[in-house]
Amino acid sequence: MFYINNKNFNNLNEKIRVKEVRLVDDNDSRIITTKEALDLAREKGLDLVMVSPAAKPPVCKIMDYKKFLYDKSKKEKEARKKQKTVELKEIRLSATIEDNDITIKANNAKKFIAKENKVKVSIRFRGRQNNYTSAGRKVFDTFLEKMGDTVIIEKRPKLEGNNMIMVLSPKKG
Repeated sequence: MFYINNKNFNNLNEKIRVKEVRLVDDNDSRIITTKEALDLAREKGLDLVMVSPAAKPPVCKIMDYKKFLYDKSKKEKEARKKQKTVELKEIRLSATIEDNDITIKANNAKKFIAKENKVKVSIRFRGRQNNYTSAGRKVFDTFLEKMGDTVIIEKRPKLEGNNMIMVLSPKKG
């Protein structure tokens, strides 16, 4: 017998403390006493594993538990490998930015959007510029126009303190 210290620990062998269990095989399922199920597992040289303790009676399977854990960890590792993390790239603009500079920043954002990442566009207002936030909205409108229809506005332009922030994400499909 072996002990595994993980959060997904299943009851197995002698740790199963119920009178009868539903034993599930490849081709059938039947309700038998726990002792009979344990004897069957020992005959085959395998472990009796409780896979569904909430069921009435609990469901058990006869399997090689070490191999089961190994296969499970392989599947989890493969799933993590295929998982894509979405990054957030920030592009800073100013309220007085020129049209050509907006084009360059929009092209950089397009490259990042093409990699299916999100883009946070921000404008910092300094001093008297706080009184003219409408100029910032015009800059955002120009920026969105340059981006075309490759993006979705995830968070509309909003003034937060001295900054106006907008978040863009790639268009699905």
